[in-house]
Amino acid sequence: MESGSETQMDLNNNTSHQNDHSIMEMGSGNFGCAHYRRRCKIRAPCCDEIFDCRHCHNESKNTLEVDPLDRHDVPRHDVKRVICSLCNTEQDVQQHCIQCGICMGNYFCSKCKFFDDDVSKKQYHCDECGICRIGGEQNFFHCNKCECCYSKVLKDSHNCVEKAMHHNCPVCFEFLFDTRADITVLLCGHTIHLECVKDMERHCQYSCPVCSKSYRDMSRVWEKLDQEIAATPMPQMYQNKMVWILCNDCGQTSEVNFHIVAHKCLKCNSYNTRQTQGGPASCSSRITDMVR
Repeated sequence: MESGSETQMDLNNNTSHQNDHSIMEMGSGNFGCAHYRRRCKIRAPCCDEIFDCRHCHNESKNTLEVDPLDRHDVPRHDVKRVICSLCNTEQDVQQHCIQCGICMGNYFCSKCKFFDDDVSKKQYHCDECGICRIGGEQNFFHCNKCECCYSKVLKDSHNCVEKAMHHNCPVCFEFLFDTRADITVLLCGHTIHLECVKDMERHCQYSCPVCSKSYRDMSRVWEKLDQEIAATPMPQMYQNKMVWILCNDCGQTSEVNFHIVAHKCLKCNSYNTRQTQGGPASCSSRITDMVR
């Protein structure tokens, strides 16, 4: 009889546990906004208004319709109150609702006051960055000089740039450090949205918009320019004309023969150069034409 009683108690405990779990998971994936799936809203401490997430707040408070003096972002770490999306109970920041018991976010960070039901993003909190990131903690490392997290693939190969992500994207001007969009690190070490790099390539732009260094192998383009320059002799009056150039790729200055097509660096053979002294500037659009 004791064995039967213990079995019945185990069944009751399992049933109770399943019920508790089903209550906590109620509404999972059905609530949230365009930015996150979550089962709560936040009360912004800056303006005391309710929003689905901090991005919803920032988008609402930074539109052209808002007075420039009133535009602001929510300080994410200062959020103190959340509202359950199922029972509308307002409460202190915590993972489970004090009223109905549901889990307001399968991923929860008490430091960032961040909730997200979509754990496939593999969120993790980086103490050095001070924010949550996605992609799995085991796949990233924090570079203390760049002051941001990079893929471990770049651990021994990237060029360090101090505070590499603590600025706006040089193309779209969105702040990079806490952007939700994918970021890539160029060979020079500068960071930029991956989609912005693709847009640049669609317009045949292959140099960093910050430092002008080439961010991909341009050797085939340089070979085509060699051929075009050889096939385009300059008029007699320009054949002995010399100009000074600065190479954007290696930083070397050189004195070279003037040519209307492009000027080649004598050190690294790059045509990614700019004329600093001498006659009329060469036509940089030829490089663009070569990669079309």
